Amino acid sequence: VQLQASGGGLVQAGGSLRLSCAASGRTFGIYAMGWFRQAPGKEREFAAAIRWNVDSTSYADSVKDRFAISRDNAKNTVYLQMNSLKPEDTAVYYCAASRRSGWFPSNKLRYDYWGQGTQVTVSS
Repeated sequence: VQLQASGGGLVQAGGSLRLSCAASGRTFGIYAMGWFRQAPGKEREFAAAIRWNVDSTSYADSVKDRFAISRDNAKNTVYLQMNSLKPEDTAVYYCAASRRSGWFPSNKLRYDYWGQGTQVTVSS
């Protein structure tokens, strides 16, 4: 599975961005997809995740009520709509895919494939 993330950029605080992650290759059997982010000098942290064939989502407390994850199975694409952005949301955002059954959305060790990352910068 190959993952291609896009949609990052520079935005002012309070603004919005929508990230996309397109999956290609052997996408059959994907169980869940997630978005993680990594700020300079910090560990990669969970942001949001979605089950591939069931309506189930999960969010980190820091993004809940501001971010929304969705998917388009026909396009093999996952989206992350980010609203009310804050400077502390600045990070490289990575999408990831898991083939492992069992819903542990925030555990990055359970994701088998990772995209290349897209930079999100929020200015104050």
